[in-house]
Amino acid sequence: MNSDEFLIDYYDTIQDRRVVSNVAPGYLRKLLPPGPPHEGEKWEDIQKDIESKIMPGLTHWQSPNFMAFFPASATYPSMLGELYSAAFTAPAFNWLCSPAVTELETTVLDWMARLMNLPACFLSDGEGGGVIQGSASEAIVTVMVAARERYLDMACEGRQGEEREMKKADVRGRMVALGSEQSHSSTAKAAIIAGVRYMSIPCRMDDDLALTGAGLQKVLDECKQQGLIPFYLTTTLGTTATCATDRFEEIKEVAKDWPDMWIHVDAAYAGGALVCEEYQHLTEHLEAFDSFDMNMHKWLLTNFDASCLYIKRRRNLTDALSITPSYLRNDFSDSGLVTDYRDWQIPLGRRFRSLKIWFVLRTYGVEGLKAHIRNHICLGERFHSWVLGRQDLFRVVNPPAFALTVLTVVPRAGGKMEVDAGGASRPGVSDGLAKDGVPKTEDQGLVAANRITKEVYELINSRGEIFLTSGVVNSVYTIRIVSANPKADEQHLRKAFDILVATAEEVLDRLGEGGRTLTNDVGGH
Repeated sequence: MNSDEFLIDYYDTIQDRRVVSNVAPGYLRKLLPPGPPHEGEKWEDIQKDIESKIMPGLTHWQSPNFMAFFPASATYPSMLGELYSAAFTAPAFNWLCSPAVTELETTVLDWMARLMNLPACFLSDGEGGGVIQGSASEAIVTVMVAARERYLDMACEGRQGEEREMKKADVRGRMVALGSEQSHSSTAKAAIIAGVRYMSIPCRMDDDLALTGAGLQKVLDECKQQGLIPFYLTTTLGTTATCATDRFEEIKEVAKDWPDMWIHVDAAYAGGALVCEEYQHLTEHLEAFDSFDMNMHKWLLTNFDASCLYIKRRRNLTDALSITPSYLRNDFSDSGLVTDYRDWQIPLGRRFRSLKIWFVLRTYGVEGLKAHIRNHICLGERFHSWVLGRQDLFRVVNPPAFALTVLTVVPRAGGKMEVDAGGASRPGVSDGLAKDGVPKTEDQGLVAANRITKEVYELINSRGEIFLTSGVVNSVYTIRIVSANPKADEQHLRKAFDILVATAEEVLDRLGEGGRTLTNDVGGH
């Protein structure tokens, strides 16, 4: 079997493989020799080792039985785009390196901006434009650095030399980046990289875990009272834990009194739904914000990495990130008539990533992308209806959104589950995914529900038929189910639901009424 046949066979039969790897840490080192061969080997021998040594350590994200995290889609057009990119390899740090690399990227990102109904300020024919980043996390680091430098420049305007440096040091020590409790942890990580403080904004269950104008205003007032400078805010279209969407209109109104605060919209997964007209009302107020990012490599049929970052004023990026040593200078760049994307990102070099986006857009077309999204929305709604039909076993924690359902298992014998609607702020930073076991709570009904839900979740994943992720939503331990894989259909979701039901009943039967026999050690499956 040649390489092409191997890859096609892998993709066509992927649903038959155990979805999540169950190897022990360090497994691969034991299978490989201590060093590379002295003489080159035949490709046939190398390829055999892919199946015997590499495959056991893979979790198959392209499997229709993968319903964890968010999807990381790959399709044949995007794979071919990656292949051509590898063949044409060039660092592509400026226009002159390969003009087609730059110009195709500008073009397809404008295509995508219009397709998602983004405001005209994010198009390249004005002051803004788009650039492909490696991930939404990388995009957040990039724009936070730009936001920091923009604010420092404004704060130090008119000062020179030592006076300017002293002012920058004073201001920088008081700068704080903001994100909601439901924001992805990448915002907190970006603050570490940027050397600034981070503060999270509480979200309430009563607000469907969205960041509201009132919640933002409260924290901004607290910052002002403490002498802090809120220079950056991440808002979210589709949070990690529940796919909640922040209240953009309310945030826009609050931000009028804070015109120097950079506002970024993280739409990493859910932004893909904006290709459908029924979701495009969500972009109505985005002209008031500074940047927007979505990952085509999640829901829009393009393999990793293809994160589309849009900037309202590209000068904010280039002013912060442009350094031009003599060896990078050329007449085209100096003329200002071309784009050098090295000034829009942290790395210098970059790959020809726009090819795979171009191939996907041309292969599926606008209608094909819409049909892909709508199919998974429909499947998600169907799964949600099945969950509602078993309220003896499950409770939906938050309204389903963007094909994601978030649920918890209900203890028997009238075990009471109460969700904290107050949204009290908790120490630390989380993106809503469970990391540290069962959350602490004094509500005994919630304690039982959390422990039972955790055991059901861990038992399902240990068996490897499907792969799910858990989350923590205001002290509630949850199970997240999202199926947005291009190979997934109703039978795969039905299988997942049946496994969920059977496992929940198995755990509840074993634990007895109310889960009272459950111990703290629920991970040993």
